[in-house]
Amino acid sequence: MAASFTRLPRSVVVVAGEDRRTFLQGLISNDINKVSAAQAIWSAFLTPQGKFLWDLFICEDGDRFLIDVEADRAEAFKKKLSMYKLRSKVTVEIDGGLSVFAAFGDGALAALGLAPAAGAAKGTCCVDPRLADAGARIVAADPSALVAAGLTEAAFAAWDQARIGLGLPDGSRDIEVEKGILLENGFWELNGVDFDKGCYMGQELTARTRYRGLVRKRLLPVSFEGAAPAPGTPVTAGESDAGEMRGAQGNVGLALLRLEAVRAGKALTCAGQALVYSVPGWVVLPEAE
Repeated sequence: MAASFTRLPRSVVVVAGEDRRTFLQGLISNDINKVSAAQAIWSAFLTPQGKFLWDLFICEDGDRFLIDVEADRAEAFKKKLSMYKLRSKVTVEIDGGLSVFAAFGDGALAALGLAPAAGAAKGTCCVDPRLADAGARIVAADPSALVAAGLTEAAFAAWDQARIGLGLPDGSRDIEVEKGILLENGFWELNGVDFDKGCYMGQELTARTRYRGLVRKRLLPVSFEGAAPAPGTPVTAGESDAGEMRGAQGNVGLALLRLEAVRAGKALTCAGQALVYSVPGWVVLPEAE
């Protein structure tokens, strides 16, 4: 596909103030100190028990951080962050004048002058910090710079299908809120968690999942011929539970599958139709016990 762009259903939460780094460092799964004008990160905000709440793309814009978050959950995220401000010298606001765009397709990174390295940034334009093959994310007031770079506008569905094919989750569409576990959803391989940064909210479960080898499921791309099964629809392998469907676009989607079913290589079904899974090259499956 030619270099294209689309507007994403995301909003921008701005965190500013002299304590912005220390404030965010104790709340997110990744290391905020990695973020600079030349580097963006992907991260998660968890419950105190270590379960998923929001996924976050964070870039630096001068003396403030721009956090790209699901649009329909942005106000709740802002309120949650504000709960933890206490005496920290920070401000937390939603900037309604900014939008989030994705650039993808052949030559998209080159057109934007970005090196093909996950998270490489030029201010508020960055390579997707999860995987360079996913293209770029841009925080801007409008797409004029993308048009000037020679990119053409595409439907959201085109980007969405490409994302799903790569096995990349899209927030709560694919990760169940207050239930999802980071390492079942690719956060380790996709640069979304830092095990050396020190304490943050929800850290204990994430660390325990890694060091005790507790990953039993993985979010993987699936394809099907009929209508997309609704999120939460059970996936079966014969008579056995094999997982559940998550988000979808057209005839592709993501499903949270039990690794024992994946290793067994049995045929999967969901909502009465065959489900064919694939394992992207970036996925590292744990060895069978």
